[in-house]
Amino acid sequence: METIKEGGNNWFAEARFGLFVHYGLYSLLARAEWAWNREQIPAEEYRELACRFDAAEFDAGALCDLAVDAGMTYVVLTTMHHEGFRLYPTDLSDFHIGNSAARGRDLVAEMVAAARSRSLKVGLYHSLNNWADQPDGAAALEREDYRKSFVEAAHRRLAELVTRYRPIDIVWYDGWWPFDADGWRAEEMNSMLRALCPGVLFNGRNGLPGDFATPEGHLSAPNPWRPWEACMTLNNSWGYHKGDHDWKSVGAVIDMLAICAQGRGNLLLNIGPEGSGRVPASSAEILREVGAWIRRNRACLWGTELFTFDLRERGTHRGDWNLHGPMTCCGNDLYWLIRRWPGNNVALGGLDAGVEAVSFLDGGAPILFHQTGTRLELNGLPEIPPDESCTVIKITCDRPPVMYQTGSLTVPLVAHPHYDPCPSDIIH
Repeated sequence: METIKEGGNNWFAEARFGLFVHYGLYSLLARAEWAWNREQIPAEEYRELACRFDAAEFDAGALCDLAVDAGMTYVVLTTMHHEGFRLYPTDLSDFHIGNSAARGRDLVAEMVAAARSRSLKVGLYHSLNNWADQPDGAAALEREDYRKSFVEAAHRRLAELVTRYRPIDIVWYDGWWPFDADGWRAEEMNSMLRALCPGVLFNGRNGLPGDFATPEGHLSAPNPWRPWEACMTLNNSWGYHKGDHDWKSVGAVIDMLAICAQGRGNLLLNIGPEGSGRVPASSAEILREVGAWIRRNRACLWGTELFTFDLRERGTHRGDWNLHGPMTCCGNDLYWLIRRWPGNNVALGGLDAGVEAVSFLDGGAPILFHQTGTRLELNGLPEIPPDESCTVIKITCDRPPVMYQTGSLTVPLVAHPHYDPCPSDIIH
C-alpha cells in the first residue's frame, strides 16, 4: 500500500482546508442526497428528474471563487453519487447529464477547468455503489454473474472518469456497500487508476486504507498519525435540504479548522447547491467570513505540528485542552485561538517553555505578560474581543512549547494517568 509519508513534500499533508460539493438529481427534491433510498421512490419517477435538471445556476467558476475566498486549497465534486446519475457525459449508461435538461454541458469538466485556473487541487468523488444501473448491489449479492458485472461496471466507470479528466489529484471513493476490498478488487482498482494518472491519491473507501484517512462527522486524527481529512458538512445535510437551516457559525468552523491543525489534518467542508445549482446564501456568507478570518490569522493553521493529547497516557503528545479555545503550534510559536473571550486578564497554566514575547497575531500588537514557572499571565487585554469570531494570541517561546496538566492542581512526581485512570467513552 502506498501512503503519504509524514514529513514528505506532499501537498495533501498541508492542504488544511477544502470545499466538498454535493450536487445531483437529489438536489431538485431538496430533501438531501439519500431521498431516493429513504423514501423508496419508484425508479421511473426518480429518473424523470433528469428532465428538469438544467443546472442553470451551477457556476463552477463561482464555486471555485468561493473556495478561494474561503481560504481553501482544494475542491472535491460529486461526479456521481449513489443515485447513479453522472454529472458528465458517458457511453456507459443513459443516466447522465447528456440526457438531461442540461444537455450539452459537462459539470465535471467545468469544475476541473475552473479549479485548475485558480490553482486549486482537484478531487473527484465517485460512488462505487449505484442504485440506477442494473444489476445493482442487492442483485450482486444474490448471483455470482451479477456480482462480476456490478464490480466490473464500477471499474469501467472509474477508468473512464480518470481518463477523461486527468490529471486529477484525488479519487474520492464512497458508497462501497456491499463489498470489502476483496469484493471490489480494490488493489487492482487503485493500480489501474494510478497507472492512468500517476500521483493520484485515494481515500480509503474502497476497503483499503488509502493514502489518507477520511473520518466523517468527527475530527479525530489517526493514531499513529498519517495524513487525514475530516469531511464535515456546513449544516446537517450533504445534498441540499430545504428544511435544514442548522448552519455552523463562523466560530464553529474555525474551531474545526483548529482541531484539524492540531492534528496536522485537513477539513473538507461540504455545501449542497440547490436544484438549480445556486449556492445557498447562508453557505456562501459563512465561507466568505471564514476566509476573511483566515487571511488575518493564517499562520495559526498552516504549517502546524502535532499538538494533541491523550486522556489516559502522557506519551509523546505536546498539547492539552483549554477553557477559552484551542491551541496550535509551529516551531517555537504557540497560537491560542481564544473563542470565548475572558476579559482583561487571563492565565495559561501548564506551559513548559520560557516565553519571550506575546502579541495579537492579527496586527502584531504586543501584550503584557508575566511568567511564573509554568503559569503565564496575560494582562491589559481589552474587555471586548478584538475579533468577535476568534482572537488569536501568538506566544513566542524559547523552545518548542509543551502543555501538560492533570486532574490535580499539580503534576504528580510519580507515574500517573493524564486525566482518565481507566478507559472511558469521553472523546476529546
